[in-house]
Amino acid sequence: MQRDRRLTRSTLGRLAGVAIGVALIVPAMAWANTSGATTRAGHKAPPNVTVTLGTTDRIVSLDPAGSYDLPSWTVIYNVYQTLLKYIPGTTTIVSDAGSCAWKGTGATTYVCTMKPGQFFSNGDKVTAADVAYSFDRINKIAASTGPESLIAPMKSVSYAGSKVTFKLKSADATWPDVLTTGAGAIVDKKVYPFKSLQPSAAGNIIGSGPYYLASYTPNQYAVFKPNSHYGGNDVLHNSEFIVRYEETGTTLVSDLQSKAVDIAYRELSPTEIVALENSKSITVIQGKGIEIRYIVFNLKSQPGTTVKQKTAIRQAVSYLINRVDIAKNIYKGTVKPLYSIIPDALPGHINSFKSVYGSSPNVAKAKAVLKAASVKTPVPFTLWYDGTDHYGDQDLATELQRQIDTGGLFKVSLNTAAWATYVAAGTTNQYGVSLFGWFPDYPDADDYTGPFYLCDAEWMVNHYCNTKVNTDIKQEEASTVQSVRDTAFGKLQTLTAKDAPLIPLWQGGQVAGEINGVTGVKSTLDASYTFRFWLIGMKS
Repeated sequence: MQRDRRLTRSTLGRLAGVAIGVALIVPAMAWANTSGATTRAGHKAPPNVTVTLGTTDRIVSLDPAGSYDLPSWTVIYNVYQTLLKYIPGTTTIVSDAGSCAWKGTGATTYVCTMKPGQFFSNGDKVTAADVAYSFDRINKIAASTGPESLIAPMKSVSYAGSKVTFKLKSADATWPDVLTTGAGAIVDKKVYPFKSLQPSAAGNIIGSGPYYLASYTPNQYAVFKPNSHYGGNDVLHNSEFIVRYEETGTTLVSDLQSKAVDIAYRELSPTEIVALENSKSITVIQGKGIEIRYIVFNLKSQPGTTVKQKTAIRQAVSYLINRVDIAKNIYKGTVKPLYSIIPDALPGHINSFKSVYGSSPNVAKAKAVLKAASVKTPVPFTLWYDGTDHYGDQDLATELQRQIDTGGLFKVSLNTAAWATYVAAGTTNQYGVSLFGWFPDYPDADDYTGPFYLCDAEWMVNHYCNTKVNTDIKQEEASTVQSVRDTAFGKLQTLTAKDAPLIPLWQGGQVAGEINGVTGVKSTLDASYTFRFWLIGMKS
């Protein structure tokens, strides 16, 4: 949309042409914008500033029990509270709606005490009963799009007075991290049904976070206003935050260049990032992030007849990957080579694939490992990738085809499917070799190992099971001592590099474009992937 920003500062002006005739729901509790005014919760009213973010993301559900995706969680982090949260720019966990600590020896019992003065946007008090209800509700509904698997370590949750007690099935030092995620969002038990999802509509979504959802039209826009009942300690730098859901990265770039949006965030291709870097009055922000891409081998359906042959094929492919060329030529330097499934920004990372296979391709070693396993060459296989609406890895797949075919040891063909079909097939033995990516649930190395390498892994169902790796993961999960965890992570990374059920390719930070005058974007682009609306403002 080619609208002059000076003519579109009001909400209705900014949304005209997006959805005509949709009334904004503005409850009587909305913040006053009078300078120096305070709310019932004691916060000073935020500056009279509207910020608009453009994104190609698509929301699945605004009910925490029905969402396990970054686009939905971006809204959930701003509308709901969790017991714990990360300090922006760090991996340090602090209290949000509660203060929590381990009880007894071992990481099996976690107790949280509710902070006083916490209220939902409808005025209801946030209680320990609401917390227990929220977690039990996730398990009861067990939505296919929900985070039930993320809270699987929980054996039970109970409450007494202002205290909430989590009992875990086994020692799990990452439970505090889980509580910071969208799975830990607290809902009002008086409003949210126990056995079904709450519809994603402005009047239905009730949280105790810094904002309430004032208006929402799926796949078009969402309007957020400050929650005057908010009892947390986050300071808002705007009085209105709008998210516009763009059709493509191309329209997202165009709208930022025309100042129809103030910020462009997710997903920008390398070419689109370069276009923004060359645009006047626009700054491209490179933030921390631990997104990764990797090759998956399904140990049942991958090429090879015997276990020895299948392992040799995975190792040979590992010898042929040129990560530096991928980062430079395909992603224009916007990503970095990754030599472990754990990103290098996280404690516990080692460059295991570089240690085992070297830093550059080696056709001779690839040939030797295949010959030693009596593998007939060239080995044909299909590399599957999502080239449509989720990761869009066609260029990466084409480059990998070229690299793996080098030397005549393999004959790779390419195939693709839309994301819904792709993810179902990729986890049910239908693809022998495929490309996948990962955004973190929380910034801890366990989130890059347990879901992938455990024998009963929740996410990556590729039939990999190494009992030594399993033991290492259980050891790091059971310990709250970082040095103990780092030792276990180091051992399992070396073992999994040699087995190569997954081959890491690249790691990427978060990227956003902003027009001149926007503030706070850099502060929220951190490894937790929590885009905090309240940090964003405009220079006066």
